[in-house]
Amino acid sequence: MPNALRQCTAPITAQTPDAELAARGAQGDERAFEAIMRRHNQLLFRTARSIVKNDTEAEDVVQDAYLLAWRALDSFRADAKLSTWLVRIVANEAFGRLRRKQAPVIPLDAAMISPEPAIQAALTDEPDRRPDNSAMRAELRQLLESRIDLLPDAFRTVFMLRAVEEMSVEEVAQALAIPEATVRTRFFRARSLLREGLASQIDTTLGDAFAFDGARCDRIVAGVLRRAAAEGLSRRD
Repeated sequence: MPNALRQCTAPITAQTPDAELAARGAQGDERAFEAIMRRHNQLLFRTARSIVKNDTEAEDVVQDAYLLAWRALDSFRADAKLSTWLVRIVANEAFGRLRRKQAPVIPLDAAMISPEPAIQAALTDEPDRRPDNSAMRAELRQLLESRIDLLPDAFRTVFMLRAVEEMSVEEVAQALAIPEATVRTRFFRARSLLREGLASQIDTTLGDAFAFDGARCDRIVAGVLRRAAAEGLSRRD
């Protein structure tokens, strides 16, 4: 019992394992779950954003998904990756919102064979060249984000997780519950579409796409903690 008590009250650092944070969060440790959120916020926001294609709605999705995850932390197995488990919850919540809104979905086969002309044009137009590098980079980033938004639904989330978040094929397959071969195919098609317009600049701007600033991180954390307190999920030692 003393060992368990020391583990529960030990300070939380950047090196605290996800498994320990999850175990403490399952016991209602608010600080542990806040650490989980701050550690995975960017990954989960980008996942939700790739599905709902709206910043504000993506924040709402992430908050709802965190609350679902907090309630279900008892079911998390420490031998799995917490990030993969969280991505699946966020993706399910985001897709559920689209279904409830009856949002149109582009069929995978149709998108692979014959994407819409407007999508092809948006993906392949040459970006304007500017003498000022920083201005051009900002403009290219906006162009990249808009073209990622225009990718067919089946490709967009795979691309976000593989290229922007640099998750492995295996991790993406587990998170989205699809075969690894499907992940590779969708990622290849997404990159092919984007390369036609962005060429070599694509790799230099991926790290800036859908930037996750401190204000957004704080807003999501505060929202989840406020709602968790109302539900009685959290406690502070």
